[in-house]
Amino acid sequence: MLPLVLDLSRLTVILVGEGAAALRRLALLDAAGAVALAVHAERPSPELAAAAGPRLLRRLPSAAELAAANLVFLSDRDAPHCPALAAAARAGGALVHVEDAPALGDVHASAVLRRGDLTIAVSTNGKSPGLAMLVKRFLAARFGAEWREHLDALAARRRGWRASGADARAVARWSEAWVERNGWLAGETAPSAAATRPRLAAGG
Repeated sequence: MLPLVLDLSRLTVILVGEGAAALRRLALLDAAGAVALAVHAERPSPELAAAAGPRLLRRLPSAAELAAANLVFLSDRDAPHCPALAAAARAGGALVHVEDAPALGDVHASAVLRRGDLTIAVSTNGKSPGLAMLVKRFLAARFGAEWREHLDALAARRRGWRASGADARAVARWSEAWVERNGWLAGETAPSAAATRPRLAAGG
């Protein structure tokens, strides 16, 4: 498996499903910043219809629509149309995710923890989504809402370091030392960070 971070503001996404699984997937796609998103459901639940709004199409996607998509999410794995849609989407060049049916798809959706632009994804290669959720909850207790501000503060310093002419290796050292100095990881930072403190002071 090769974990990747996809910019959904640049991709065309199709979601097919009618009930709770589709509603959960829609919430995740919205949180991930999906822009060109169509939701296909012949008989959507009222909650899904409300959440999808004008993006809802009360029918299955056509072969042409599947071929035009970059990502296709199929939330109703037991629906009779699911295998055919998965095959058509794959034939059209889209990456396919089928809820709880890794063998039918190309990608596995990770359990995702978001703290602003800090994104932590946990995957079990589709073997145990439940374990992925447990690990996500474990991490959520250690990476609280304050990490949104932590990341923004470090990003601002990184811009200053790069503007001053620091190379990538120096920025990495100074970033590590800055995290350690502020105690953000409570002693879990690698010991080598201490040696970079003089460089941090020099770099600003």
